[in-house]
Amino acid sequence: MSNIPDHLKYTASHEWIRIEGDTAVIGVTDHAQAELTDIVYVELPEVGRTLAAGEGCGVVESVKTASDLYAPIAGEITEINSALEDAPEQVNESPYDNGWFFKLKFSSDPDLSGMLDAAGYASQIGES
Repeated sequence: MSNIPDHLKYTASHEWIRIEGDTAVIGVTDHAQAELTDIVYVELPEVGRTLAAGEGCGVVESVKTASDLYAPIAGEITEINSALEDAPEQVNESPYDNGWFFKLKFSSDPDLSGMLDAAGYASQIGES
């Protein structure tokens, strides 16, 4: 069973989002990291880059495959988790804490209506 925290929102493409004031913290779900297996490289977007909702903005590579990373909402990248450059395995070990990917500042209230809650995400991945 995947770890699916109730306080986060989820995308169909397996990103999670946590709102902290006017910033969103974004990473990939426990289910996604388990499916990818051992993550060996993470390509993150540049700080200062402005992203549209749904825009591709990075890559997660594992020993098995590579997977694109998408911005769940629009905004400007304010911080990346540079620790992942030297220790990408943190995504496997702690996807919701140490394994976050980037922080995005948004200018207006983000539209989270199309995102899944924990129960909806569990249902999507067949764990309801």
